Amino acid sequence: MTYNFAIILKFQHALLLGLWMTLKLTLICAVLGCALGFLLSLARTSKNPVLRGASSVYVEFFRGTPVLIQLFWIFFCLPLLLGFELSNLASGVIALTLYTGAITSETFRASLKSVGREQLDACVALGLSAWTRTTNVVLPQAVLRAAPTLLSNVVSLFKESALVSAVGMADLMFVGQNISNNTAHPVEVLTAVALIYFVIAFPLTRAVTVLEQRILRRLAV
Repeated sequence: MTYNFAIILKFQHALLLGLWMTLKLTLICAVLGCALGFLLSLARTSKNPVLRGASSVYVEFFRGTPVLIQLFWIFFCLPLLLGFELSNLASGVIALTLYTGAITSETFRASLKSVGREQLDACVALGLSAWTRTTNVVLPQAVLRAAPTLLSNVVSLFKESALVSAVGMADLMFVGQNISNNTAHPVEVLTAVALIYFVIAFPLTRAVTVLEQRILRRLAV
């Protein structure tokens, strides 16, 4: 059996379009998921037992079930409950956002605990509202401390996004599968797809280490 990796050049435009869709999906879900995760972290540290319990159940459910099953349920089952169809893009965004929210909530919850209690007491003493206290004091410090782990979560999300190919979304993995099936060159095409994922994910994982070291030095000052 002969291998012809030059065939990748013939389909480079299609692969780039698939990569663009993957990056766009990752960015959308990362932003929405981080926002959701921060709100969940506030709920899980709330003094309200109902709010704390409900958010805990949500987080444990989405962390404890496979993302693929979540995606399939939203794509195939949720439209039956809603009474209208969801596009594969909408299903992918919803599923990955809900999952990312659950994952990042734990990151934010840990960073919130690292914010000194004396700072919160000072905010109360100054008469700051809960919104001002959260947005101007707690959030900036929580994001700073959580940044390395959040970036790791985004890298994981980038790789997990390949699952949306299972519902027909034209991401990098879906495009690669179609090309390999039509050309009968799965080794060349899927190897190229894997390398594309690696080339993007590896520098980000290295950036996590550098960012973490810089944050630790800054906090130590």
